[in-house]
Order: sequence, then C-alpha cells, then structure tokens
Amino acid sequence: MRTATLGPAERAESLAGMADRELDILVVGAGVVGAGTALDAVTRGLSTGLVEARDWASGTSSRSSKLIHGGLRYLEMLDFALVREALKERGLLLERLAPHLVKPVPFLYPLQHKGWERWYAGSGVALYDAMSMSRGHGRGLPMHRHLTRRHALRVAPCLKKDALVGAMQYYDAQMDDARYVATLVRTAAAYGAKVANRARVTGFLREGERVVGARVQDVEGGGEYEIRAKQVVNATGVWTDDTQAMVGERGQFHVRASKGIHLVVPKDRINSTTGLILRTEKSVLFVIPWGRHWIVGTTDTDWDLDKAHPAASSADIDYLLEHVNSVLAVPLSRDDVQGVYAGLRPLLAGESDATSKLSREHTVAHPAPGLVVIAGGKYTTYRVMAKDAVDEAVHALDQRVAECVTEDIPLVGAEGYRALWNARARIAARTGLHVVRVEHLLNRYGALAEEVLELITADPTLGEPLPGADDYLRAEIVYAASHEGARHLDDVLTRRTRISIETFDRGTRSARECAELMAPVLGWDKDQIEREVQHYEKRVEAERESQRQPDDLTADAARLGAPDIVPLS
Repeated sequence: MRTATLGPAERAESLAGMADRELDILVVGAGVVGAGTALDAVTRGLSTGLVEARDWASGTSSRSSKLIHGGLRYLEMLDFALVREALKERGLLLERLAPHLVKPVPFLYPLQHKGWERWYAGSGVALYDAMSMSRGHGRGLPMHRHLTRRHALRVAPCLKKDALVGAMQYYDAQMDDARYVATLVRTAAAYGAKVANRARVTGFLREGERVVGARVQDVEGGGEYEIRAKQVVNATGVWTDDTQAMVGERGQFHVRASKGIHLVVPKDRINSTTGLILRTEKSVLFVIPWGRHWIVGTTDTDWDLDKAHPAASSADIDYLLEHVNSVLAVPLSRDDVQGVYAGLRPLLAGESDATSKLSREHTVAHPAPGLVVIAGGKYTTYRVMAKDAVDEAVHALDQRVAECVTEDIPLVGAEGYRALWNARARIAARTGLHVVRVEHLLNRYGALAEEVLELITADPTLGEPLPGADDYLRAEIVYAASHEGARHLDDVLTRRTRISIETFDRGTRSARECAELMAPVLGWDKDQIEREVQHYEKRVEAERESQRQPDDLTADAARLGAPDIVPLS
C-alpha cells in the first residue's frame, strides 16, 4: 500500500492519470457514500477514479449530527432490518475499521411518565442492546442502565427537577464526519484510487445510449478532462437529480432535501456528564458532547433553495433553543451559541407509495447503460451503500470481480492506533508536547499522527497552538494542505478542523495565520492570501446575517451574499 498523501502534486497526477486511460469505475461525488464507493471498488481490484466538485464532504457529510448510531427511534417504527444493519456497522467502525475516529458516547433519556414509559422505553433500549450484541460487534459499548430521578440529576445536573421522573442511559457512538470522509478518501488513494477535489463534472460522455465517462473541469487550474470509465457511479446525494439531468434520463426516484440545523455551545453552559436525547412533537432532540462543546440538534424541514449553502434562519435557532430550554434548569440564550451549521439530508421521494416509504433507507438504480445511481441512506450505513453500488456496477463489467472486502479494511491511521495510544505518555516525553496534545492528535489522525509530529520535528514552531483556536496546533494546518487535500482556507477552518463552529469569532481571528501557513504548500502569493482571508470573512458575515433572518427565503438570500469559491491568481 502506497502513502496516503493528498497534496497538490498528487491531485494533478490523479487528474492526468484519470484522463490517460479508461477506468473500470468513476465515482462522482466525495461525500461519505462516494468516498466509500471508491474504497470498495479499488479494494476489489478495479481501477477507480473519484471526483468532487468542491471539497471532500463539503455537502451533507460534514454537516450531520456527528453520530454513528443504530437509529434507536427506528425501532419504534418497527424497522428492525435498518436498525440491525446500522448496529452491525456501528460495531465494525468502533472495533475494527476506525477505532481512532469513532468513539462511544453516552446518552440520557429522561422519563416523564411513571410506570408505563419506563417499561415501554426500557423494552426498546434493551432490544437495541440485544440486537447489537447478537451481531457480534457490540461488546465495545456498555449496556444501558435505568436511573432514578435523583441519580439522573447527579449525572445531568443541568436538567430541571420537574422535567423527569427517572431516566435511562444508553450508548451510541460519534465521529467527526468531515474528518472521517477525508480519511476514507485517503484510504482509497492508498490502495490506488485516483482522487481529485475541486474537479466538477460538467457533462457525461455518451456512445449512443451508453454512458462511457464524464467531462470534468479542473475548478482550480481551469483545464477540462475527458475521463472515460466502463461504469460511472453517481453518488451526489442531494444533487442526484441535478446530476441525472446531465444524462437526460428521467430518474426512477427523486431525492428530496430535508434541512437539519445544529447549534454549538460551550461545555460549561450545560452541566452534564452525559449527552441527552429528548422527544419533541416532531422527532427527537440530541444534546451531544463534542470536546469542549455541546452540539444541539436537529431540525427536519423541507428545503428547495440553494443546496451548496443551506442557511439556518432565526426561526430554526429559536426552535432548538425553545425545545432544549424546556428541560434545562439554566436556559441557553442566543449569546451562548458559538456556532451554527445546517445540512441537507438526501431523502428518497419516489413516484409510488412504496418508494416514498424508503425514507432513510437507500436504493440503487441503473437508469442508463454505464451509469449507476446510489441515493438515500444514512451516514452509519455508508459502507453497505457503497457495496450495493459497486455490486450493481460490477454486474455490467465483462470481467470476474472479487466480492466486497471493506468489512476487513481498516482506514488509514487505524493500524497501530491502540499501541500508540498506550504509548502516549512516552510520545509526549519524546516530542515535548503535553500528553493532552498527543491524545488530540491520535484521536484525529490515529497512527498518521506520526506524520504531523514529523512536521513539528522539522519546524518546532509548528508545535505551537494556533492563535484564536488553541485546541489545534499550527502543524495541523500545514498537514491539511500537504496531506489531506485542503485547497482553500475554508476547507481547513470548516472541515479539516472545526474552528468555524467552535469559536465565537467563527475562525476569523485564526484566518490570516492559517492562510500564511497554507501558502508555501499551495504556492500562494500575498495577493492570494489576502483573497482567501477576505473570502472567509465574507462567508462568516453572510452566515451571521442569514441567521438573523426570519425565514428560509430571506436566510438563503443573505447566505448567498458571499461568493462560493476563491479564484486563484
């Protein structure tokens, strides 16, 4: 397996290589499903390409609730198959595929009715745990437990005393969704896939009815490539219908965008040692531990405006604050909100009742020869979705192809992670970093943390905290550009790190130093540094303005006040 470095030279090499000879599989879209599909295809021995119009995970896959979960509420809908599948995937990710990125997280479910509710909810959580254990991948998480009101208030003192009569605590898992996707892409590249972000599909190549590849524009360099492939997989999520329109085929299903927004608040604003899951009249509300913060979410509303930058309105923020404050002894205010982000769920909306019921399930179609479409689903089951998409593509290949092996392919950084974790005090002593810094690096990069530490060895100033966002080291900014495919300041502040939602200034204080750290790697001059900083500041101001607007229409208009991408000099 070769190195998983994704720097500017590797990107240029990948684009040229994809255009040089026909691929077996070309995947369009590098969210979690597209990245997973590329990994699945390349580990079956297929020549594979992956192109993404913007950045890895720049759509839905960086704006989720950051949970890897079986979907406890789907048990109530009697969707046992979906829950069983998701629980198996949760176990695989925790124990085998990505233990450096996926971590257990506890949730407290307050009970509001005596007697029947404990029996009803308890039966569901017990079944959830039993289904997890029966898959052979649930031993890494503690079992649920029942708590009295007094005990629950000790675990979560933030709750109003009259908001519960008792509680249950159970476990799921969480990850940094954007970082997970970037690691998936790097793993696919390590096995030989050619990958390029900022490479937009502008049309499909046809021979008669058959799709034989795609025209791809290099958004950075301005060149255009014709990339030929035996099978093209459309994994563009909420953009599925738009991508299908390029082929001129009427889709067998349609994807409806549902907006979910999340608030990020400092850890000290909610006094609790556990996450919370609360019922609302429409769905559930999560309060999720997130380092030195909490994530509060989510909403579920139709969205038919700009897909690239869904906007959170003032009404969305008020909705979440109202619902979470209904159980908090010390309510949250607007001033407590550090960050806000909005994402779009790709929900299937079919032409028949049967298809419309698919909801969070996924489906695969072959709408034209040479073209496979994968849509729907949920983050946790991305690997199953990827397998199904490649299985469908393989049917049309005139060659014998191996079965899916991704159940046994750890992501880069997983191998050796536990040994390095056990040696973290020794690593801290060797590098001069505090052990907390070493833990931070190991939980973001796994065994690849050694590459970040090598940068610090070569330039000790990179071991210093980033001004304005001291949870991160300066070396991580350089590494994002040199190894993780970051092409712009926004990529680093929003997805390689989470500075854009973890600081009250939303990253504006760190922006210039980040740009200056990225500049030598990406060949930026002073003018480009200035453009990057100004673009980011405009983006933040547009987001703030959108969050002051009363509804979706006005919020969308305000958010679109900032341009989408910085033109290179």
